[in-house]
Amino acid sequence: MHLLVITYYWPPSGGAGVQRTLKFVKHLPSFGVQCTVITVDPAQGAYPVLDESLAAEIPAAVRVIRTGTSEPFGSYKKLTGRQQIPYGGFANESRTSLQQRFFKFVRGNVFIPDPRRGWNAHALRAVAALLQAGEQFDAVLTSSPPHSTQLIGLALKKRYGLRWLADLRDPWTDIYYSKELNQTAPARWLDAWYERQVLEQADEVLVTSPDTKRLLLGKSAKLTDAKFHVLPNGYDESDFREPSAPPPDQLLITHTGTISEIYHIELFLAACGECRRRHPNVNLRLRFVGKVSAGVQALIQDHELSACTELVPFVPHEESVRYLLRATVLLMAIPDVAHNFGILPGKVFEYLAANKPIICVGPVGSDADTLLEECGAGRAFPYVAYGDMLDYLESLVAAWQLNPNLDLPALNHSRYSRRALTEKLTKLIRRS
Repeated sequence: MHLLVITYYWPPSGGAGVQRTLKFVKHLPSFGVQCTVITVDPAQGAYPVLDESLAAEIPAAVRVIRTGTSEPFGSYKKLTGRQQIPYGGFANESRTSLQQRFFKFVRGNVFIPDPRRGWNAHALRAVAALLQAGEQFDAVLTSSPPHSTQLIGLALKKRYGLRWLADLRDPWTDIYYSKELNQTAPARWLDAWYERQVLEQADEVLVTSPDTKRLLLGKSAKLTDAKFHVLPNGYDESDFREPSAPPPDQLLITHTGTISEIYHIELFLAACGECRRRHPNVNLRLRFVGKVSAGVQALIQDHELSACTELVPFVPHEESVRYLLRATVLLMAIPDVAHNFGILPGKVFEYLAANKPIICVGPVGSDADTLLEECGAGRAFPYVAYGDMLDYLESLVAAWQLNPNLDLPALNHSRYSRRALTEKLTKLIRRS
């Protein structure tokens, strides 16, 4: 089998977005699927973060074709004087300046479905050249965000009739920052029309959570349940070869990834502060690995946790895994946004693989909460459940005083290994 993979995010791009496609491509050859990857030239592409170490994950037999692109981010940097590109609906930009409101409006109403659509023509030319040279592909997999990548798959389906698997890592028109873009009615209609076209024309639609499947399935009466497949993110067993090493002298709660005010961990931080006051003899500490917003840093200070909190900037993926293994307890949070019941972050599976107790701040009954309970790894606490969070922290303190290693017994999570999930993908690729 020969699979054509089209993805914008690819090493040296870092962050969560690149992991899913990279791990699929890493494991597909062992199931008899040869991969050709078409992606953007990193010298021209716009990546929020870089992780050069991920290049080592690409199998030598995988052909990677990098193309040029035509995107507005260079002009954006010149006009604003900013070096960092906007991402997540300008979540990393000020929400108050007139300039940023203008750029949000342009983003939402001119660049539909997103500014990276300028890459599409370059990618399509690369595919056309391969087909004209006599190359044959059994299927095409397009991965998004950026959801404009799905329009490449749509074009290939219409022009060449290629079998097409659309992999949507996040919702499209229902993404949490959609309201921030101030779209006009015509822009919203066009964005939704693109979304429906992709969902209706794709041979298979892959999503990462049951709730996202329910959300997308309701987009058109033409859609059938059989077309949708929940293929969650996962963990790569090869990333967890080092032994667990929780610190013997501190109860260390670690969070990896981005954290901002929309995650509403203020009451969790308040509970941590109170727990430290009640148990001064226990060295309870916090560690945040990745981007921590100024608002969350202020909350840490407000709850008198600065002295016991370590902030570690973005690190390569392999180092991020080491931080998980060196923790006592792991913290994750689900953003307090619309449709957050279907948010199932890729890192939750790596948290599971680390075999640590997991504290989740987010909606009870969500896909993330269900997963944690199913695997016996933890539970979700509502954003306002200060008392419950404090009680749980105190139970951890009591357990830690008896044994500073709170690692859980072997969890029931093997079906979420990247290899097991890739085997499921292989069956979808071969499906006719």
